[in-house]
Amino acid sequence: MRDLFDRIIENKGPLGKWASQAEGYFVFPKLEGPISNRMKFQGKEVITWSINDYLGLANLPEVKKIDGDTAAEYGSAYPMGARMMSGHTDFHEQLEQECADFVNKEAAYLLNFGYQGIMSAIDALVSKDDIIVYDVDCHACIIDGVRLHMGKRFTFKHNDIQSLEVNLERAAKMAEQTGGGILVISEGVFGMRGEQGKLKEIVALKQKYNFRLLVDDAHGFGTLGKSGAGAGEEQGIQDDIDVYFATFAKSMASIGAFLAADKEIIEYLKYNLRSQMFAKSLPMVYVKGALKRLDMLRTMPQLKEKLWENVNALQNGLKDKGFDIGNTSSCVTPVYLNGSIPEAMALVKDLRENYGIFCSIVVYPVIPKGLILLRMIPTATHTMQDISETLDAFSAIRERLQNGTYKRLSAAVAAAMGE
Repeated sequence: MRDLFDRIIENKGPLGKWASQAEGYFVFPKLEGPISNRMKFQGKEVITWSINDYLGLANLPEVKKIDGDTAAEYGSAYPMGARMMSGHTDFHEQLEQECADFVNKEAAYLLNFGYQGIMSAIDALVSKDDIIVYDVDCHACIIDGVRLHMGKRFTFKHNDIQSLEVNLERAAKMAEQTGGGILVISEGVFGMRGEQGKLKEIVALKQKYNFRLLVDDAHGFGTLGKSGAGAGEEQGIQDDIDVYFATFAKSMASIGAFLAADKEIIEYLKYNLRSQMFAKSLPMVYVKGALKRLDMLRTMPQLKEKLWENVNALQNGLKDKGFDIGNTSSCVTPVYLNGSIPEAMALVKDLRENYGIFCSIVVYPVIPKGLILLRMIPTATHTMQDISETLDAFSAIRERLQNGTYKRLSAAVAAAMGE
């Protein structure tokens, strides 16, 4: 019989095989200093385009004060225990109602962590007789949630409404046989590409196919829509989203998440969401911190205005210089280049060491082989000087990629990895 660990030792996975070359620099890097547009990386100042702090709340004095004061009053443990047993407070209820009001839903349920929360929500919303239909580019947390489903599931091509309808027809026929229903899952904003989900077009199919819609709006919450209520508000269909999910980890620069829906659905989830029933309640420092941050989203529209001023300057500047940023319709700014993984490593090292630019690198298997994606997250704290320096740096590294400089620099790495 084979030892369970033999496979793990022999095959470290498509990303793990690069660990000796990548760890500590390209993956698991250590950014230091106050969270801001410029931080320290390996002792050098860099312009940071990889921080999920869209509205620039993380380092504001009033935010740090409420976090500090709450920690001093309650510590990091209170309330202790799961919500159903001993971890429930008036402040948890207040935050839930304010989240529901903000996204124009009847009720909300607070989650201690977004990833496990939406996984558990998918598990709770469907039975083995139900069918899930979801966008193939959905985030890993959704994929993992779908894996828990004991019934049938179908993927549709990314933002392809024709593909969605083909799969809805399959799902409808199957639901007639099983006696179940259909759950469609999309994202408000797809975090890698920056494209908004085609929620308006999806909603238009609801009467024909009688499904319910779950939307993960992690990147849309706080950044899209007139009030910041997200992609549904932006597209004018917020009322047609049956279950709305958002996290505090992006616009609110914190930890936690929530689900929002009709009161009856939230009531069901409160008593059936295993990740919350059997896990510790969100600590008070995050609850009161979220209340403060949410109030700032409501009362300080200038934060979102500044964010979009920077987003437009960066994205328009990249397009003017001939860069491919795909079809982004959000703050997420992808830059697509052609090259191998070793070339990508050489390119990113050049950006960081010689140009002082820190952005995330995305390669196969997250995107197709031969493509390099430099994923940028503009924030309200970035300046026009940051953007100008970044545009100049990107022009320089593109030239070096095209003239073969990075291919020559990466030859030794490629040879060592058998690429």
